[in-house]
Amino acid sequence: MRLPERQLAVLEAASATDERTVVEIAAETGLKPETVTGAAFDLRDEGLLTVTEAETETLSLTDEGREYAADGLPEVRLYRAGLALDADDDPVSMGRVIGEADLDGPAVDIALSNFARKGFGQIDSGELVVDTDADPDADSEAAALAALAADETPEVDDAVIDRLDSRGLVSVEESTTRSVLLTDDGVDALMGGVEATETVSEVTPELLASGEWRDVEFSEYNVEADAPTARGGKTHVLRRTADRVKDVLVGMGFQEMEGPHADSDFWINDCLFMPQDHPARTHWDRFALDVDPMDEIPEELIRRVERAHREGWGEDGDGYHSPWSEEFAREVALRGHTTSLSMRYLSGIAGAELEPPQRYFSVEKVYRNDTLDPTHLLEFFQIEGWVMAENLSVRDLMGTFEEFYRQFGITDIRFKPHYNPYTEPSFELFGEHPETGEEIEIGNSGVFREEVTGPLGVDCDVMAWGLALERLAMLTTGAEDIRDLHGTLADIDFLRNAEVSY
Repeated sequence: MRLPERQLAVLEAASATDERTVVEIAAETGLKPETVTGAAFDLRDEGLLTVTEAETETLSLTDEGREYAADGLPEVRLYRAGLALDADDDPVSMGRVIGEADLDGPAVDIALSNFARKGFGQIDSGELVVDTDADPDADSEAAALAALAADETPEVDDAVIDRLDSRGLVSVEESTTRSVLLTDDGVDALMGGVEATETVSEVTPELLASGEWRDVEFSEYNVEADAPTARGGKTHVLRRTADRVKDVLVGMGFQEMEGPHADSDFWINDCLFMPQDHPARTHWDRFALDVDPMDEIPEELIRRVERAHREGWGEDGDGYHSPWSEEFAREVALRGHTTSLSMRYLSGIAGAELEPPQRYFSVEKVYRNDTLDPTHLLEFFQIEGWVMAENLSVRDLMGTFEEFYRQFGITDIRFKPHYNPYTEPSFELFGEHPETGEEIEIGNSGVFREEVTGPLGVDCDVMAWGLALERLAMLTTGAEDIRDLHGTLADIDFLRNAEVSY
């Protein structure tokens, strides 16, 4: 029998009684492990060897995991800080508890997102309450980190390891260990003598020029051999969804708006006829910035908006008869919705064409001090849009949504009457999640009230909406948790494989 040199080397190194791993044979023969693997598969195909495979999983702590193993998980530290401040008796300011826990940067978001998930307590309206029945000492994730830090095998469920992996606290390395064993035919071949043949792995210019290629023996290629997985760069699923949304809206005749992320409360709320004593405008729900107030607001527009708040607008307007402060209106905060862009454009200050009919949209980030859960984040992307035209109706509004969502394969949108201070009539939009069957809110809409459009100088109907890009992505990709899409808990495997529906 004649065999290529590498196959003969592997055959001679194999045993008929004890399995030997590819790594062991590679060390003995001086061949590369991948060369040994290829030769072993070739010999298996000839019936001279058996090849067995065993899957092994190796766990190790990441740098962040080692930090938390030493200092404690952020959510555990938050819980203990709450106990220290007696948050089990009365709610305590979230800022105080975060300071007591000595948390900053990304650790704050991580603590808040996992605090409620683990049943450590509740966070509501910027205040924290701890549950005395919770036992952070029995936290399975903390126990797993401690075991790995001590070079021990964690005795926890696979779900715990999966969660730590998704949080980026452990690294899970999966490997395949291959072992070989001589068959009876392999033993007979060695007993009868095997001659080594010289093989050529590739055709070279020299072989072609000399004509020697006619006489040499070429190595066979194993197309089933394992190879490293190559992962190229990929546009994030949210960016692809946003790009698709822009394509759809431009195709429907809309133009895109742009504007500042940090804006005055005047543009964010006052122009929207949101009373200044509305709960959503307190320091608990907005991200106020410690910067100089905004001066670049037309004085006449301020007077008209103030009049709408104090006295109302139009024949039936009555206003709020509540305090209104120009100083507060000029304060700067991170926008809680991109309707601030709509107000800038409708007022004419952004230089937009305002001769009806007009259609404008934006897909931009907004910031809200919400409680983190599977459908809420502190920052997210909003699909803002408005249509200005004469004699608009609810049918126009609903038809626009049905056409928009139809472009994403969503045809079961449901509408629910709703109240907004700035639109009448108003509707919330709901869609059914393709995986869980749960009905989730995906947007808010309505026709702007005269108290909004009148002070801006608009004398025709304007229908508008704010839709959540992340929730649209949840419907089109099947993601069950908004935190799988972006943030510190994002599921990397999901992001690699998710596709955007067209």
